[in-house]
Amino acid sequence: MAALNNAMLIRRELLTRMSRLLMNGELKLKVDRIPLELRPKDGDFSRCCIYKDRAMIKYKIMALLGFSIQDETDELIPLSEYVDKAFERTEISAQPLTVVDGVCSACVKVNYVITNMCRGCLARPCMVNCPKDAISFENGQAHIDHTKCVNCGMCQKVCPFHAVIYVPVPCEESCPVGAISKNEHGREVIDYGKCIYCGRCVSSCPFGAVMEKSHLVDVFKALKGEHPVVAIVAPAIAGQFRAPLAKILGAIKQLGFDDVIEVAKGADETTANEAKEFAHKMAEGQAFMTTSCCPSYTSLVKKHIPELKPFVSDTGTPMHYAAKIAREKYPDATVVFIGPCLSKRFETYMDPNTDLMLSFEEVGSMLVAANIDVGVSSAIDMDRNIDPTSRRYAVTSGVMGAVKEKLGGSVAITPVVINGLDKTTIKELKGYAKSCPGNMVEVMACEGGCVNGCSVIANYKVATRQVNDAAKPITE
Repeated sequence: MAALNNAMLIRRELLTRMSRLLMNGELKLKVDRIPLELRPKDGDFSRCCIYKDRAMIKYKIMALLGFSIQDETDELIPLSEYVDKAFERTEISAQPLTVVDGVCSACVKVNYVITNMCRGCLARPCMVNCPKDAISFENGQAHIDHTKCVNCGMCQKVCPFHAVIYVPVPCEESCPVGAISKNEHGREVIDYGKCIYCGRCVSSCPFGAVMEKSHLVDVFKALKGEHPVVAIVAPAIAGQFRAPLAKILGAIKQLGFDDVIEVAKGADETTANEAKEFAHKMAEGQAFMTTSCCPSYTSLVKKHIPELKPFVSDTGTPMHYAAKIAREKYPDATVVFIGPCLSKRFETYMDPNTDLMLSFEEVGSMLVAANIDVGVSSAIDMDRNIDPTSRRYAVTSGVMGAVKEKLGGSVAITPVVINGLDKTTIKELKGYAKSCPGNMVEVMACEGGCVNGCSVIANYKVATRQVNDAAKPITE
């Protein structure tokens, strides 16, 4: 969803340092030194001073400890106290996001700006064509009165010198449902009544101000506990490391998990149930059916397109069925889902059979901290009973292809694939309630599928090739 950037690198560095300290039992002792180590005296800084940088790093660590920044009651409480609170908590938060207030204040709510490229031309098309008389000229330069401007963009379209530029607020621009906006203090606030947990705000913020609240401490606490801890791993993991899937799963188990179960095993059940449901609904004369694997999409329907709800499959997600398998096998276990995106973290909270989640970023940081080389780790025995199509759920058309193969031509499918949710595709989906061009619609919130979630660590095109390779039948 976003190109690698320095904000991501800082987040991963924090995750790695915290993981290493957790493994050594030193997080409480040394966590308060992390901001100082990352921004040493006389070192480089990215804001006004190292002290602002250190403060922002502290708040990012708070989020990675699983706290909302807005819950802070005393600025003098050290991170070590938050570590204690993290280990003491017994429940995770329902809302997986928090905004680091002091970081996001750098964005200004002004969309169109006239630069010094303005030549003060005689034609003055910007002023003549402005529908709100918001443009005037002073000393031969055009100026926009932002109290009148409605951001129609006409001035940008007609300027012959391209002197007018559009300045977005990246998180607001990227949100497909308008769930994030500035409050009266100029800070971004998330409206969870609108949010579909697609994670675009996390990926798009150039300051790293929108943070995913981590379950890292909770997982380490479980790994040190008396009960078994089981990892259920999403199919997209096959594209995250340059190693065979069996070695990737083996490396994850090496982190201390008692068992590792492929979510692709749950996808087998999703495919069977969805194929049966599709055949039944077509026989009843329903116009079409959409998939239900992506929690961002089902949240979109629930909050923004309720008229589409009757057409959404009632089948559970692969994670749901994999968690049931894990719970039946290990009734008293802590079940940890390992996945690619924010919406699955929300689903983890909602599903009664999953307890915690680690993102691919978090798992990658844990492997680095533990000095585990995925390429040379011990491979686990792969489950040969899993249908190869289930390991391909992570890429666009993967669900469609699995259902189509399951039906074997018994019911004709006219496919429609929504490859990523944005304002345009959401508008398309709203129209499908009245007239759909096909009878089965696969919807993925992320372009390319789960391999391009907001918490992945590999280029999604490379990851797609690796997932497709992993989805080939096991011959050895």
